[in-house]
Amino acid sequence: MRMLANLLKAFVQKGKLRVYDGNGKEHVFGRGEEGPYACFRLHNKALHHRIFFNPELVAGEAYMDGTLTFEDGTGIYDLLLLFSVNRAPLGGYAVQGLLRRAWRAMRLRHQRNDVERAKKQARSHYDLSTDLYRLFLDKELNYSCGYFRSPDDDLETAQQAKLDHAVAKLRLEPGMSVLEIGGGWGAFAVRLAQAGADVVSLNVSPEQARVARELAQAKGVADKLTFVIKDYREFEGKFDRVVSVGMMEHVGVGHFDDYFQKIYDCLNDDGYAFIHAIGRMTPPGTTGPFIRKYIFPGGYVPAISEVFASTERVGLWTGDMEVLRLHYYYTIRHWRKNFEAKREQAAALYDERFCRMWEFYLGAVELGFLHGSNMVYQLLLSKQRDAVPIVRDFIVDDERIIQQTRAES
Repeated sequence: MRMLANLLKAFVQKGKLRVYDGNGKEHVFGRGEEGPYACFRLHNKALHHRIFFNPELVAGEAYMDGTLTFEDGTGIYDLLLLFSVNRAPLGGYAVQGLLRRAWRAMRLRHQRNDVERAKKQARSHYDLSTDLYRLFLDKELNYSCGYFRSPDDDLETAQQAKLDHAVAKLRLEPGMSVLEIGGGWGAFAVRLAQAGADVVSLNVSPEQARVARELAQAKGVADKLTFVIKDYREFEGKFDRVVSVGMMEHVGVGHFDDYFQKIYDCLNDDGYAFIHAIGRMTPPGTTGPFIRKYIFPGGYVPAISEVFASTERVGLWTGDMEVLRLHYYYTIRHWRKNFEAKREQAAALYDERFCRMWEFYLGAVELGFLHGSNMVYQLLLSKQRDAVPIVRDFIVDDERIIQQTRAES
């Protein structure tokens, strides 16, 4: 326990952590004068060393397996909150610095996303039961950042506002053709079709595509939507608009040029693309080990410098960029609370270990948008410098019209 105690002593600079080790001995770290409090018990002495060498992964796995349990009324979110406000001390610890350098050296291997591998990895997450996602997402299953005009907005309001905001940026006219790369469960594609576009939606998840077809049928726009089960690299065509929401995080650091080159190739000369994705405000890094292993294998949140380096190489103009800093924190906070409220149903679909894994995932990513470096950005990209209007007024003007039309319908 000595090595782990030294790590935790250096780690907890804000808040307080109480630990009962595998021998039942109590250890207290931090003064607790300000910040969060967590208390956990280790039920396996082997965890003393294992957590020391890889705390982010092993603590999560121990919680999943039940060999790390919480006491004093605290839970996994309390520990994740304590971690999130003490990121710098943990990263500055010598052994953790070596671990992070090793991850950076292996990131191309971790994100090796050839076509078949990318399909398999995406399906491991998105082909889970749709009933699971219905427990915590909004009614139309938008699994991406909402748009909060106020932190007090409910989830349904924020997700509809996100779709309004995105459609307003596209300046769609009846009969325009749109390619969607990464279609999810169909909410955005349906809104594009309702705006008059003819949409081709790419997806590698048969389960998501099935649900999206049902939504299109229910909304009366099935004739304007074509769902294609293909990786973006397998598709060819020309479109007035290309849209991609929450997809770039799955591309992988070695495939950014493939992704933006496909967008370039699929755009008509006077068209433009709308990209909505998670980014980081820090320099290039790696995907956390728990998320990489259990949630999004092959996934990576790029630094903005990596994104623009790729668009420069491909030759795309950036017509507009907007950064949404806290919007995803508000979104995932709703998801986490919804999941907590319906945890018994989730356990009935899967099991207790799965629920603990999902709790760790949702809590960790929520706090990454509050105390970490993550944010969301939206880009408008084009081949020609004048494809996007030269002032941003059109976004606000069109958004107001969309909101008014929807309110009256």
